[in-house]
Amino acid sequence: MADSITVEIPAPGTQPDFHFPPYVSSIARSPRQPLIVLPQTLSNCAGPVFGHSIINALDHDLTVQHEAPPVGERIIVHGRLLDEDGRPIPNALVEVWQANAGGRYRHRVDQGEAPLDPNFSGAGRTITDANGYYLFRSIKPGPYPWRNHYNAWRPAHIHFSLFGAGILSRLVTQMYFPGDPLQPFDPIFNSITDEAARNRLIARFDIERSEPHHALAYSFDIVLRGSKDTPFEGPHR
Repeated sequence: MADSITVEIPAPGTQPDFHFPPYVSSIARSPRQPLIVLPQTLSNCAGPVFGHSIINALDHDLTVQHEAPPVGERIIVHGRLLDEDGRPIPNALVEVWQANAGGRYRHRVDQGEAPLDPNFSGAGRTITDANGYYLFRSIKPGPYPWRNHYNAWRPAHIHFSLFGAGILSRLVTQMYFPGDPLQPFDPIFNSITDEAARNRLIARFDIERSEPHHALAYSFDIVLRGSKDTPFEGPHR
């Protein structure tokens, strides 16, 4: 039998509650009974291992996936995937998806008024290197209205999915941009009641990594566990 391990419980307010009434969709999607914590063993910690062969050379660049460049402000998003001790997590699959510059997803459910961009699909993926580093090239997503409450708008954001060795399940989070005036009004962002934890979802503007006459850069490190872990989502939009 495998040895048992200790799983650290996140501090209150540092992860979003499944049931958060200001985010109306969470009411129907969340459990009403206390969650049952199952004991973890070392065998549960072995996640899948991905090879670079499953990633095409341009999967990380959302601006060159079609015949012409997409409309919008070009950006670079980069960072490191780390554990609770600051050690890099290599060979993890990192996926992103996002709305276009007008705030619309290329998805049949999104029937918003903003136009679709024929040169932007809004999805990419990459594998972290030996230092846990990843990089994406994209365009800055636009905010968009949604029907959660009166005059509801989601701030600009990019969805991240993480999956790999040492990650017990697929983890999903969102990256936000600094200085966005919509963040104080967004119930998904504010479902993380601890301010310090909430601010860990906001990327850092990186002038050093920005490319002259081409793209602005944002740095976004993702910490999987520990007191400085990145908040991860329950139900999300």
